[in-house]
Amino acid sequence: MLNLQTQNEALLLKHLDKFFNRKDLPWVNLIWDKHYRNDRLPNSTAPRGSFWWRDILKLLDKYKGMASVLVFNGKTCLFWDDVWNDQVRRIQYPELHSFAKNKRISLSTAHDTDYFHDLFHLPLSIEAYNQMQELQVELSDLTLDNVNDSWTYIWGSSHFSSSKAYKILTGHSQIDPIFKWLWKTSCQSKHKVFFWLVLKDRLSTRSILRRRMHLDDYYCVLCQQPSEETIMHLLFYCPFSKDCWGLFNFQYADQLTIPEIFREWQILHNASFSLDIFILVCWAIWVMRNDIIFRNKNPTVADCKRTITVESLLLLHRTKATITPNLEAWINSNL
Repeated sequence: MLNLQTQNEALLLKHLDKFFNRKDLPWVNLIWDKHYRNDRLPNSTAPRGSFWWRDILKLLDKYKGMASVLVFNGKTCLFWDDVWNDQVRRIQYPELHSFAKNKRISLSTAHDTDYFHDLFHLPLSIEAYNQMQELQVELSDLTLDNVNDSWTYIWGSSHFSSSKAYKILTGHSQIDPIFKWLWKTSCQSKHKVFFWLVLKDRLSTRSILRRRMHLDDYYCVLCQQPSEETIMHLLFYCPFSKDCWGLFNFQYADQLTIPEIFREWQILHNASFSLDIFILVCWAIWVMRNDIIFRNKNPTVADCKRTITVESLLLLHRTKATITPNLEAWINSNL
């Protein structure tokens, strides 16, 4: 589910991208000329400007966390705190940083200082002095010009992307493609929502009726064995479930995840509707389980096959015309 607050922050970060890259926009030029003359730079802890700009500056640390500067004139880059030439000098030279007079000086100002030691409180410690010599050599090798700095991002581009920023802000991880394929199937909405809950492991197998029937949570109603009725056990590991999958000559290892089991299924049934059928088999097994809980009906593999057949025939009316003949042939040969 989309986090609206984080999405809003990702969109607002575009303004900082325009600001630090000094895009030729009236508001960018106005803010630089009004508040950041003489190589001054924004500060998230002591913001200045309009209420809108102060709100934008609240995101400054998040912006700097995903951005680094390609130095040209060095006027938009903090000498100590920003990433330039792949390093943060505050971290690279911690002892020297502790002696700095101005910890928010720009790279341009530091580079153009006639006497580099004037930037520090003297006398320096031996370690700080050695670090100052190293840093001074590094600055002497750096050539600045009149071109504006260019800010690049950790996704490897100088182009700011709100969608990529959102993923970074949320700590986005790689999502299995099955989550996307699910919503493109021709199954009914109830099947799609059911399978989404299965994938997210949010389908509750506990109910008031289970307690009323004095069924223990560590008892599977399908195989009637002392085993915790998790989604994975119920739909895939249970002997009854394995017999249902066996209707299609399908076997798999118990340690696999649902996406991995589906990929094995996809290899066996190489068809554009393979996920549709996979979902319907899971649904049929779930229906068998509910028949026990709600109807006190003992399920059989034949009942499960009958449910799969009915749902598959209904699927014929929802698939594209180009897929229907292949699906019908598959049903005739497998069910």
